[in-house]
Order: sequence, then C-alpha cells, then structure tokens
Amino acid sequence: MTSPAPAPAGADPAVFDPELPWQRARSVALRPEPFGALVYHFGTRKLSFLKSKTLVRVVETLADHPTATAALLACEVPESQRPTYVKALADLARSQMIERRSA
Repeated sequence: MTSPAPAPAGADPAVFDPELPWQRARSVALRPEPFGALVYHFGTRKLSFLKSKTLVRVVETLADHPTATAALLACEVPESQRPTYVKALADLARSQMIERRSA
C-alpha cells in the first residue's frame, strides 16, 4: 500500500472527498462476518461494524481505483444508494478507518 497523500495547507485529511483516492488505513483489519465485517483500528483500538457486504467490497477495493466514486461504480452501487455509501465512507474517514492515498 502507498502512503497517504499529504494534505494541502489548511485541508483536513479526514474530510472525505469521494473524488480523491482513498484506501483502507494500514493499521486497520477487516474480519468478514455474515452481516458484513468487523473493522478494527489497531492504533485507536476502535471497533466498527460494516453492515453491508457491498460496503465491505468498496472498502476492500478503494486502493484499486483512482477515486472512491470509481470504487462505488466498480462495485455496482446503484446511483440512488451512492449518497448513503458516501456518508458511510465519510464516517470511516473521520474514524481513521480509511485514509487518503497518493494517486
């Protein structure tokens, strides 16, 4: 995995922009579960639940796509559901489960 891109001056790297490249944070592990996955951050010791297998797939493939939007498209998230997924990804960025990466 690559290192996160340095944030421009005054920009918060945890502010989620779906048009930027993202990846699962290096200190985060995903454990598949029947409902989706458990997500554990070894640095913050925070545990989260992903309650959608599609969201798990999006998070797992973020690093394979140039933007989060491209990952949503590749995972065939319906357009009507994308705002919900973008909000979920923004929550994951705020909790440091995903991070920006260099392009």
